[in-house]
Amino acid sequence: MYYKIKVKGHVRVDPRLFAGSNEESVRASLKERFEGYISKELGVVLGIASVNKIGEGVIISGDGAAYYDTEFSILSFKPEVGEVVLGKISDITDFGAFINIGPMDGMIHVSQTMDDFVSFAKSNVLTGKESKRNLKVSDLCRARIIAVSYKDVSSPKIGLTMRQHRLGALSWVDEELKKEKKGKKE
Repeated sequence: MYYKIKVKGHVRVDPRLFAGSNEESVRASLKERFEGYISKELGVVLGIASVNKIGEGVIISGDGAAYYDTEFSILSFKPEVGEVVLGKISDITDFGAFINIGPMDGMIHVSQTMDDFVSFAKSNVLTGKESKRNLKVSDLCRARIIAVSYKDVSSPKIGLTMRQHRLGALSWVDEELKKEKKGKKE
């Protein structure tokens, strides 16, 4: 889920940024410090949306930098268990598929790709034994987040499933919808 989060704190403005206005300097410092920052509380910080308030600056002896009490808003992506996401398959391995869901990749274990016995082909394709459904790189898919781990904060892990109604490759979902419409007409 994408969020706009208001944050309040102190920001250090390096002397090399003093040439610009206060707002430009503070924004540049916030950008350096927060863009790409990952935490369990904020998720992945994508950018600084706005600088709402800049307090009086203070210079600390021996540092040379200015410190400002600042209120600002960030744009953040924070995956949540139960959320349905849309993404593109970026890689397929013998143990599952990786799906790009924006600023992060999630992993779909082979057992969670479809309700079928799944085999892996060396051409990087997962195939259902009875359904004959294929999953390959670049397929657009809909999946549900079933696990989020920030154990390694620099590389959070997202577990996904496509074994639920209306989930999976979008071509599969379209196929199911056509079958349902055809069944209602009869």
